[in-house]
Amino acid sequence: MTAVVNTDLDAHWMRQAISAARDAEVRGEIPVGTCIVSGDILLAVAGNRTRTDIDPTAHAEMIALREAAGKLGNYRMPDVVVYSTVEPCAMCAGGLVQARVRRLVYGAPDERAGAVASRFRICDSDFLNHRISVTAGVLEEDCRKLVQQFFRARREADKG
Repeated sequence: MTAVVNTDLDAHWMRQAISAARDAEVRGEIPVGTCIVSGDILLAVAGNRTRTDIDPTAHAEMIALREAAGKLGNYRMPDVVVYSTVEPCAMCAGGLVQARVRRLVYGAPDERAGAVASRFRICDSDFLNHRISVTAGVLEEDCRKLVQQFFRARREADKG
């Protein structure tokens, strides 16, 4: 895992993922967004759609992987960078490894279920045949606030 590198380019693409997360929140979804880039070309951008699609696999990362693979005409994507607002879960981290993604950039860690660094180390596991370069903490505060505000509002709504 690499250290935090807040380059202008990483921040630019993370803002795209944040926008997708906000769109997901408007639909009542947990606000997580992802975009996939090859060079300077945006291949896919998605927000969570588990409730919208009634699909437990409709996480932002999985939706974006499917879209990018379709555009590339290949399920392997060794030249892409994935930007996600929150550290991917085990399903999504596994999907990134299966796609042979070159690099993952994420904003906020997921202390409860993060499968890149917080709970598991799927993206750089010695047991798997592909390892992903990871940059964590890009626009972390913005990404964290989105999720925290969403769950705070949900708790308040449950009280009333």
